[in-house]
Amino acid sequence: MTSSLDTPVKLLRDGSVAILEFDRPAAMNALDVPTAEAFHAGCRAVAADAGIRAVVVRGSGRGFGAGGDLAAMRADPAQVADRLIEHLHGGLLRLAAIDAPVIAALHGAVAGGSLSLALGCDLAIAAEGTRFNLAYGRIGASCDGSSSWHLPRIVGLRKAMEIALLSEAFDAAEAQRLGLVNRVVPAEALQAEALALAQRLAAGPTLAYGRMKRLLRASFDRDLAAQLDAEREAFIAGTRTHDFAEGLAAFFERRPAVFEGR
Repeated sequence: MTSSLDTPVKLLRDGSVAILEFDRPAAMNALDVPTAEAFHAGCRAVAADAGIRAVVVRGSGRGFGAGGDLAAMRADPAQVADRLIEHLHGGLLRLAAIDAPVIAALHGAVAGGSLSLALGCDLAIAAEGTRFNLAYGRIGASCDGSSSWHLPRIVGLRKAMEIALLSEAFDAAEAQRLGLVNRVVPAEALQAEALALAQRLAAGPTLAYGRMKRLLRASFDRDLAAQLDAEREAFIAGTRTHDFAEGLAAFFERRPAVFEGR
């Protein structure tokens, strides 16, 4: 496994899988401006690398992330928040736009902006014992990092209101019940399970995954007729890819398909 230079967010590479790892364990991976900048830079690097076919986002140390670094905001909250959010949102937009599926691997504390960031990933796996809290209301702040967009789409408006307004903690089992995470695994198996899922997706039809990501995300903002038109356009475009030809050949030859992401 190869990695980037020492930075608050490391970019590691395992074959066609990229790993974005928040690495401020002493601060529970809290998001300050340098961390947000490093996250954005990592997302730009991932988006620019056509060889990356799946991404894992994870945190080092005792938790995925405690949210925004409040100590870093004390001197000039508005300026620090503006810079932090600019880079956090820039990174999230790049991850949403790439074809490669993005998996959040969650453990320990997942709070505030770190939970918002996790909601922006395509899939999520949580370790048993993970604790979640949107937490913005506890500091008199509204939410950022995509949670106001993703949360009601995942859990429904009424439940999203409860999670956002009450700022109550909940565990991994409840997160799975609500659809906020796809799987809950033993803590010691989290990283292996996340990497295995990423490797499985990295061996899949990457361009088709990208089209499905965009169709699903846009479906809430289109009427049925417009969504059907978008599906038709995406499907026809997909028939012109190498992976579609391989998928058809493998089906008729009764063998597993070997996709190349093109």
